[in-house]
Amino acid sequence: MIGDSVSEVSSREGVGQRLKRLRVARGFSQRDLSSPGVSYAYISRIEAGARTPSVKALRKLAQKLGVSVEYLETGRDIRDVDDRELRLADAELELRLTDDFAATGSKLEKILTEALAAGDTASAVRARVALGLAAAQRGNHLEAVERLEAAVTGEGGPPPHLRPDLYTTLGQSYAVLGAPDRAVRIFDDCLARVRAEVPEDVSVQIRYATFLSYALTDANEFERAAAVVREALSGANDQTDPYTRVRLYWSLARLNVVNGRSTEALEYIRSAIALLKATDDTLTLARAYLLAAGAELRRGDAADATENLQLAERLLGASGQSEDMGMLRIGQSRLAALQKDATVAVERARDALALLGDFHGGEQGSAVHALATGLALEGDDRGAEDAFRRAVDLLTVHGRRAEAGETALEWATFLQESGREADAEPILRRAYDLGVDAEIATRES
Repeated sequence: MIGDSVSEVSSREGVGQRLKRLRVARGFSQRDLSSPGVSYAYISRIEAGARTPSVKALRKLAQKLGVSVEYLETGRDIRDVDDRELRLADAELELRLTDDFAATGSKLEKILTEALAAGDTASAVRARVALGLAAAQRGNHLEAVERLEAAVTGEGGPPPHLRPDLYTTLGQSYAVLGAPDRAVRIFDDCLARVRAEVPEDVSVQIRYATFLSYALTDANEFERAAAVVREALSGANDQTDPYTRVRLYWSLARLNVVNGRSTEALEYIRSAIALLKATDDTLTLARAYLLAAGAELRRGDAADATENLQLAERLLGASGQSEDMGMLRIGQSRLAALQKDATVAVERARDALALLGDFHGGEQGSAVHALATGLALEGDDRGAEDAFRRAVDLLTVHGRRAEAGETALEWATFLQESGREADAEPILRRAYDLGVDAEIATRES
């Protein structure tokens, strides 16, 4: 009919008519199209409507004619939205398997532009999420926040119980950027939503409770952080999977470490390690060993700290993430300082700073603290003082008040040992303000 589109004509054709039209248009004879298992006589019967082609025949004929199997069989090509979904899935997989973000990122940007122009909300959200998660993985948390905020606040944003990776990464990126209050709001909202929308899913509720406790700890809301974890623990039961329980023990351990209570922290870490040994999650087990080593080093326990650092290094291997490898180097620096090896202490602290880059402010503070300790052991008084000052500032800004207080106390002790009592006095006051017990400070100094 005049005015009918090619697609409309094609959809009304039978497969035989379509095969003949395409063959003639390309200048092929039936013999030209034939191949082993698909004879020219077989092709003739298909065109005459006397045979229905097999899947194998359709595939061979479509390949020779340069069209999709779907088009040859039905007259319809894959829909644009389906094509985008295929390309999205391919790009998401590529991000997991390769380090070439530039090429994959370009593909995702193109898909995002196409989806927005076509009003394909679902594909646009998926592209934004993929770009945001990749940005966070690369340490670009500002871009991650921009991408992921657009995904969760715009039309078609997935609910928290379906994409916990999206919401937890967004909250963690805010925390890394020094905005724990924003992270608290995100995890508060997620926890409220999953309790209302999927009240039977205890695991996802505990996941958000765990991250909320991290954010509250970073925001110095220690009492509420502990209350959130205890409430989550009360909701867990014997059917709760081991990894979910690990999250809860981890939250309580981290809360105690931040508050300088190493003994209590170790109890929770040991419970987490015992459960992790029953799972295949080697990365989280490595992180638990690192956390345990940190608590042991605060107590001056070099033997146990050495063992836990070695176990963590073995599990992280050569492919550990930069943040994890940075924490490992901080632990090794502190261990070297405890063993009075100034050279190794300084080297490992500088390695940690290089691995952490411009992100992970709290961890940077820990690395600079380790560097200050090493430089003091080396006798580099000026370098040590500069590092102590920077470490206290970083740790305070990023909510690590207990470690900031410890660092200030160590700085004051360093100044006193250098005969600079007057300079040490305001630093001791700063240690008190950060929560260091006055009697401990006096005894240490």
